[in-house]
Amino acid sequence: MNMIPESMEGFSSSELREAVEVIREAVDREELTHLILELGNIRSLAGYEKDAGDYVYEWMKREGLAPKRVGMIEDRFSVVGRLGGQDTSAGRNLLFTSHLDTESPQYNWRDSWKHRPGSVERPEWLEARLKDGVFSGRPVENDRGPMSCTLIAAKALKKAGLPLAGHLYVTASPGEIGPEHVEEFQGPTFHGKEIGAHYMLTHGGVAPDFAIAAEGTDFGITWMSCGHASYRIDIYGEDVFTPVLEHPPLLKDHPSPLVTVAIMIAALQRWAVEYEQVNTYRSHAGTAVPKVQISAIRGGDPHMMGSGSEVCAIYLEVNLTPKQSIADVQRQLEALMKAEGLEGRIEPIVYRQGFEADKDKIRGLYESINLASHSIGRGETALSHPIYSSMWRDHNVFNMFNIPSATYGPARFQPTVNDMVDAAIAYALTAWQICNSPKR
Repeated sequence: MNMIPESMEGFSSSELREAVEVIREAVDREELTHLILELGNIRSLAGYEKDAGDYVYEWMKREGLAPKRVGMIEDRFSVVGRLGGQDTSAGRNLLFTSHLDTESPQYNWRDSWKHRPGSVERPEWLEARLKDGVFSGRPVENDRGPMSCTLIAAKALKKAGLPLAGHLYVTASPGEIGPEHVEEFQGPTFHGKEIGAHYMLTHGGVAPDFAIAAEGTDFGITWMSCGHASYRIDIYGEDVFTPVLEHPPLLKDHPSPLVTVAIMIAALQRWAVEYEQVNTYRSHAGTAVPKVQISAIRGGDPHMMGSGSEVCAIYLEVNLTPKQSIADVQRQLEALMKAEGLEGRIEPIVYRQGFEADKDKIRGLYESINLASHSIGRGETALSHPIYSSMWRDHNVFNMFNIPSATYGPARFQPTVNDMVDAAIAYALTAWQICNSPKR
């Protein structure tokens, strides 16, 4: 059937009703459930996404989505599938982005740096489960559950025979979570966001008008994302032979930076509270609350006993809203160290800016998602909780390149089967609208 409207004014109510009905019929609930569990139970740690990527590639190939692998690194590639493009003058192009990697322990000796005994063995890190109609497990929630919904959405459009004038790109990328090149952690395994959606966008043969980061948002929406700057803050002092060490009454007079680092930690915590309050950003896209957290502390050499150390390093993550600059943060941290009377150095080691879409350019995407939400019985699409506009998600990449992009998806934690079915239908209906709406 021909569901492409002849009028440039939009879709008639009968066209929309018919599209919703045929899409809903084409979304196989059992197939979606099976896909979420099978894809979710593939081990896909950050840095080791190949097996999950191969699964998505083969699935797309079977379903006729003409996939290709696009990778800066052979074993860490994005998968790009496509559908439609039947009359590109009569429609716009939409891209779904989702990520293959899931946060988890590293399952090596470094886990003892971060996890208490027993934490690594928790099944939720690697397992996708379904009980009483509710999914659980990190792989489902972040992000192969929503990824599966985009795959089934594309299949439903194809199965229903709904033509798409513009191109629909369905993608799955590595490296959204991380890691990062820091210190001795170098090489392909430790490449971060550059190899994922960023590389896919610039080298993947895609030309989107809009993009949706398919991730859990509790069916809310935001077209804003925070970036972050990660710092190494070195505190300097003296390496004193233990037998001659004297303990001064004041902490600030202690020679070892392994001790005086406590002063900087306290100062950073006070600064973090003020930083969050001063830099909270409210806009048409929602609210971004930039957070600060100490990620790691290093100092001394544990196998060389007999003295302290001349340096102790704090690794600090500072989130950045679209309205902030790294230079301002750098000056604030340097002033903080000076005010505490400490000697040292502050150096940014990772920098990623936050972005938001232009409110006028994003309107067409928002209206399409909102109409899809009404059509599946979810009502008005509200702005999402600030947590979803205060973190990095890969819609940030597209907004950085001036491609209006948002994040939208099902329940973030423990989504139900009904949530996932609704998300798949909403993604499909949104794609049908965008890809069959000419640019005005």
